[in-house]
Amino acid sequence: MRMKKGLNLLFLASVLGVIIWLLAEEHQRREQLANVPMPTALHPIVEEKKNELVEQSALQEIDIVITDGFRSVEEQDELYERGRSLEGNIVTNARGGESYHNYGLAIDFAIRTSEETVVWDMEYDGNDNGRSDWMEVVEIAKDLGFSWGGDWHGFKDYPHFEMRFGLSIREL
Repeated sequence: MRMKKGLNLLFLASVLGVIIWLLAEEHQRREQLANVPMPTALHPIVEEKKNELVEQSALQEIDIVITDGFRSVEEQDELYERGRSLEGNIVTNARGGESYHNYGLAIDFAIRTSEETVVWDMEYDGNDNGRSDWMEVVEIAKDLGFSWGGDWHGFKDYPHFEMRFGLSIREL
């Protein structure tokens, strides 16, 4: 009986040792990740695809303007406060660190008209082909690998494109 108790205690001590080792490894991994600096620009692939989007849209006689790309956590917090503690309309539900813009993985766009004004008009057909220029740009962006904020459930962000590379905000 004593030998059985001793083996049980030895087994429990071994399991506890493994658990402590796994927790220490996880803690070390999290510390390493916490020391990775935040991005300061668009991810190179997103930058490349953004440029392709502008070029391919131009081939369809649609002049788009990239109105936003990388955004710092501080800039995101300021945007979040619009319509809340700051004047203006609510433009985002994402606080700093909760937007793919903060990781260089998102862009926003608008359309420049022939009169040189910038519009966010989803019905505008400046190239007179009978199709919404906005939706033509969305189609091009999706073909390039972007996901579109207009497809989101709930809050729709029609000028927004992003590339997640399979990562959630929490993982980023």
